[in-house]
Amino acid sequence: MAKKNSRNTRGKIVSAAWKLFYEQGYEDTTVEEIIELSGTSKGSFYHYFDGKDALLSTLSTLFDEKYEELVDELRPEMSAIEQLLFLNVELFGMIENSISLDLLARLYSTQLVTSGEKHLLDHNRIYYKLLRKIIARGQADGQLSTRLNVNEMVKLYALCERALLYDWCLCSGEYSLRLYSSQVLPGFLSSFLP
Repeated sequence: MAKKNSRNTRGKIVSAAWKLFYEQGYEDTTVEEIIELSGTSKGSFYHYFDGKDALLSTLSTLFDEKYEELVDELRPEMSAIEQLLFLNVELFGMIENSISLDLLARLYSTQLVTSGEKHLLDHNRIYYKLLRKIIARGQADGQLSTRLNVNEMVKLYALCERALLYDWCLCSGEYSLRLYSSQVLPGFLSSFLP
């Protein structure tokens, strides 16, 4: 039970931080405001994070929480391709509506220069586990090609999503990420077909 409470406390801090970052900007958000909104304590905050900058790496946690919510919406009658497209549209919609472009760009830049853990590439994330499950099932059912193994296909899919996000940041969000991805990703995923 202690581990679950620990995860809930950390999750409350992360959710509050990203809500405030989106509403008032990263620079204008204080640790005290994050603590107040999360309903936690200063001790709890500093138990999990060295400071506000440490929260930048938690964006992948926020993405994984969204994936956890979406798992229940994946229907068995959906093909593997349909499931991948559904997850992408839903996540990119969340990004467009609740993650500021500046913060997303900041996350990517910190991941490029960090010598520490690259959270976006952590294959223990829910994101990667879910992709492996969908692709493995798709291959087993004959919906997806077996020319590449599951891990290679997951890597290609994640690479495509990162490319779409990077381009959106590079173009300062001048187009709808969700709409553009829904136009581009099906063509990319056609290479996964048998």
